[in-house]
Amino acid sequence: MNKLISIAKRRCINYRVKLLEMSQRVSAIHLGGTFSSTEILDAIYNILMKKNERENFILSKGHCSALQYVILKDLKVLSENDLRKYSKSNGKLGVHPEVKNEGLNASTGSLGQGLSMAAGFALSNRKKNVYVVLSDGELQEGSTWEAIMAIRNLNLKNIIAIIDNNDLQSLERSSILTPSIYPIDRKFINFGWDSKICDGHNTKEIVKSILNRDKKKPFCLVAKTIKGYPISFMQNNPIWHYRSPSKDEFSIAMNELKNLGNL
Repeated sequence: MNKLISIAKRRCINYRVKLLEMSQRVSAIHLGGTFSSTEILDAIYNILMKKNERENFILSKGHCSALQYVILKDLKVLSENDLRKYSKSNGKLGVHPEVKNEGLNASTGSLGQGLSMAAGFALSNRKKNVYVVLSDGELQEGSTWEAIMAIRNLNLKNIIAIIDNNDLQSLERSSILTPSIYPIDRKFINFGWDSKICDGHNTKEIVKSILNRDKKKPFCLVAKTIKGYPISFMQNNPIWHYRSPSKDEFSIAMNELKNLGNL
């Protein structure tokens, strides 16, 4: 396991390097929330999810699609040329995922819809796990709570939901704007789910929490993350919900990642 985690750490650094490079071609790549989701998506795609389960992954948090594209390129589903044209008028990959593209199973970006889609996937085949990644901001949507209730009523124990709980939206903290969603894990437990909290930047904790879940219930992992992690000037700064780094900021961020991973 330790070797697997070490490889994952290296992978996540490389993914962030690639995202930074992409940010120099795109004005709004949502780097802050994308960086907070990196270990989560890496653990799902590269450790937890079997190849024949990839059609059962939904990125409900659609604004961090660039990370999904980078991982799919690493898995040879997408090409380097696809990434070069990301968000360009002549490219096929947009700021939000579209189901028409290779490796993408749902068109998302309008927050609050992904968990309902996951319920449909899980209902169509109860023998396969369905993974769905949500933002904590989506817990403000009534459709999310309707899906949470319906999933338990339908006993869809093959659903694994991971919430990127970076507690920071485009302007303010979720815990300040909507404090009633906390404690998130207890809310899911009260709806009949199994739920745990983990460090969302710790791959070992993510994997262990999901593997040791109660498989007789749907499962929600509340992954505590930091928006903009691990870049010093991006962390917990809401401005990085949208903007891309300047050339100087790009250089600083790249140096921090290189020092972190000894690239």
